[in-house]
Parts: sequence; structure tokens; C-alpha cells
Amino acid sequence: MDYFLQQLINGLTLGSIYGLIAIGYTMVYGIIGMINFAHGDIFMVGAFIALTTFLILTSVLGFAFLPVVLLIVLIIAMLFTAAWGWTVERVAYRPLRGSFRLAPLITAIGMSIVLQNFVQVTQGARVKPLPPQIRGGIQVIEGVQLSYMQIIIIVTTVVLMAAFTLLIARTSLGRAQRACEQDQKMAALLGVNVDRTISLTFVMGAALAAVAGIMFMLLYGVIDFYIGFLAGVKAFTAAVLGGIGSLPGAMLGGLLIGLIEVFWSGYFSVEYKDVAAFSILAIVLIFLPSGLLGKPEVEKV
Repeated sequence: MDYFLQQLINGLTLGSIYGLIAIGYTMVYGIIGMINFAHGDIFMVGAFIALTTFLILTSVLGFAFLPVVLLIVLIIAMLFTAAWGWTVERVAYRPLRGSFRLAPLITAIGMSIVLQNFVQVTQGARVKPLPPQIRGGIQVIEGVQLSYMQIIIIVTTVVLMAAFTLLIARTSLGRAQRACEQDQKMAALLGVNVDRTISLTFVMGAALAAVAGIMFMLLYGVIDFYIGFLAGVKAFTAAVLGGIGSLPGAMLGGLLIGLIEVFWSGYFSVEYKDVAAFSILAIVLIFLPSGLLGKPEVEKV
């Protein structure tokens, strides 16, 4: 039982990171109906920017001001990844918005390859380690440990999920996003700035990916140029599993993927954890094609 509870905590922690990345996928799909395949690599770029900024600041300020350093790292990483998200939208999506649906996906994959190779060339192909910065934790019961880093990840995810839900439901930007999701042409006729709304959606998703990248770096203490592809595929799987276009569905899918991956690694063969996650996805989509919380798409005629 102790081992089960410990794996449950580990799965919820990993699933929270996947869920934050998946929200970026589902927000973009909800408005323009396309998948941003460069999103996983924006997560990777956020982790590298955070690592570089952290090393620079700690060499100047030392480790006595660690909370201040981490806050500055978070802000800088979010700003840089937000700029990348805006660039992806302007370069890969906006010029091709009226083209056939496959064209923006191809350019997004091209942006993903550019980001991967840019980081590989500038930072090297070897993994970049970082010693644990937030140590300690609390003992839930005997044999079950909840680290402070895991608490931070879970609490941050809950707060961000609540904040984005309120933003979509209560703010003018959220109303504009929901209007663009239903009908971009009609929203434009009613005074909604469609281009700005879509750009801000990319920026917000990229900023969330930066938060996920920082938490991944602090939790596991090692990153490389390829983590964006693996995490991106799993986050995309989480978004589809929960129901693409649904924010709660993206978070639920992320938690499920994290739990499946951790429990399969703990009780079965770690080599097949990805196979297990994708198999569950296939089974769910056979019986629920729109995902767990997704709504069936209705064609207007």
C-alpha cells in the first residue's frame, strides 16, 4: 500500500506537468482547429532558458536568495517562450490561415525541427544536469514521502488551472477566444480582433509551457534538446485523451497519462510505459471518439 501511494503521488506530479503542456495544445486547437506541433519544443526551450538564467543569477547572487532567483528565472523564461509562441503564430500559422489545413501543420513541424537543432547546436547534444535546489519534504505516512518540489508542482498546477478557467469564463479576452472558437468571421464582424486573440492564445500557451519546463528541470535535474519531442507527444496524447479543445479535459488527460506511465513503470516493465499510455488512448478513442470530456464536433451546413 505504501508503494502504491508513493507511485500515486509521483504520477500526479508528472501528470501535472503534462497537463500544463497539454493546455497549450488544446487552447490553440479550440480557436483555430489545428495542432501546434512546435509546442513541445517551446517547453524544451523554456527549460533551457531557465537553466541558463539560473546559472547566471546564482553565480552573481549566490544561493542565499534562491526564492528571488527562481522568481526571476520564471519571469524571464515565460517572456522568452511567449516571444517564441508569438513568432510561431506569425511565421507558421497566420500567413497560411486561409490555405489548406495541412500547410500550417507542416510549417509547425518545421519550426519544431528548427528549435531542436538550434538548441542542439548552441547548447550541445549532451544532457545538462542541475543538482536538486529544493530539498526536503513531509512524510505522509511511514514509507510515503511528499517532497516540497512535488507540493510546489501540484499547487502551481491547480492555481494556474483555476486562473485560466476564470480567464476564459469571466474576462473579455476569454469571451473573444470563445467567439473565435465558434466563428472567426462573425467574431471579426462584431468587433473582435481575431489576429490579436489568436496571438495572445499562442503567447499564453507558450508561457504555460515555460512553467512546465522549469518544474520539469527542478524535479528531475536533467534536460536535453530532445525532451520537448517526448513531452510534447505525451502532452498531445493527454489533450486528445481528455478531449481536444477542453481545458479540464487537457488537465485530466495529463494526470491520466502521468499515472499510467508511473504505475506501469512501477509494477511492470519500464520499457513499455509509453506503449501502455498510447494503448489506453486508443481504447478510449474507440469508445469515446471525442475524448473523456470533449464534445462531438457538429458540422454546420
